[in-house]
Amino acid sequence: MALKIAALKETDAGERRVALVPDVAARISKLGCDLAIEAGAGTASSYVDAAYKGVSVEASQAAMIASADIVLSVNPPSVAAISAMKPGSILISLIYGRNHPELVEALRDGKISCFAMEQVPRISRAQAMDVLSSQATLAGYYAVLLGATHMQKILPMMTTAVGSLRAAQVLVMGLGVAGLQALATAHRLGAVTEGYDVRPETKEEAHSLGAKFVDTGVDATGQGGYARELTDDEKAKVRAVLTDHIARADLILTTAAVPGRRAPRLIDADQIAKMKQGAVIVDMAAEGGGNCEGTKAGETVQVGPAVIVGPVNLPSCLAEQASELYAKNVLNLLQQIVKDGKLSLDMTDEVIAKTLVTHDGKITNDGVRQAVEGPASPPAASATAPAAKG
Repeated sequence: MALKIAALKETDAGERRVALVPDVAARISKLGCDLAIEAGAGTASSYVDAAYKGVSVEASQAAMIASADIVLSVNPPSVAAISAMKPGSILISLIYGRNHPELVEALRDGKISCFAMEQVPRISRAQAMDVLSSQATLAGYYAVLLGATHMQKILPMMTTAVGSLRAAQVLVMGLGVAGLQALATAHRLGAVTEGYDVRPETKEEAHSLGAKFVDTGVDATGQGGYARELTDDEKAKVRAVLTDHIARADLILTTAAVPGRRAPRLIDADQIAKMKQGAVIVDMAAEGGGNCEGTKAGETVQVGPAVIVGPVNLPSCLAEQASELYAKNVLNLLQQIVKDGKLSLDMTDEVIAKTLVTHDGKITNDGVRQAVEGPASPPAASATAPAAKG
């Protein structure tokens, strides 16, 4: 009997993406799987039910889940949805287990194997499965357009019959995937661009995109593709250099975010007070608490001379292509775990081992396990252990 893969309709407010798109569904079918999708799941991202050829469109989520071997979702599903899954089945979704302990407990207790897509290791072999990068690429692009709509000036230099208009100064803080895409987009739109990151190796990447690099002399390269936390002395040194660049910028995009943790503070109230009247900040880390003092998630606020935009779920604003990229990330993971139409989990494979959060009634990710179950108790001393010598 063929494996059944089912895609859920997203229920989070404002979420327009879907985990399965028609073109990718056709490719998954070639793995020897039957596909089902909840009715209306793709409508908000421009994928109507009729576009899913060879896919069963089902009205009852519970019935669809109960018969599925693999369930696909973008955001963490509800506890009720997880409870409807059969033991031994697989969930592939963004989970952020440290923030959703009740979901992790339901997955563990239901003996569901959960692949948390935010846990895909940042190694070259796993790039095609890296959801955070694929979604950040679109977010970085859209953030520049969002900032431009809030500015009271244009991005490129323009010559008119009555004189020339200067190009806007754009500063991007945090040169990960989103930041680099933001730099590239702002440059293409004609702005004068600067990029800053605590990791000096990003300097060449900024230059390759036509931007200047703000060098503070501090190296905060960390593990897993993220920056480490700065010391107080390093923060003071960085602040002194950045304040002048912040004051000159017409548009600033901040992108520093670490999944499951509070976003680091990059711009404080004193620095905002020195900005140009009408300057705009797009704080892409608003959902994680914000990189800027005064950011409010989901709101646009005036703070001193500047406007701070705190967008949430930027990829959902480009839902059609964000869904396409997400579905392709999922497809590439499925190709690792479905062989000849059957499940095959190689627990020695780094991608599989690091992406799994729960498996066979256990929480397999150390960080998530500690957040949900607390630190492991030290082993009891053996009664037969030799006495310590004085």
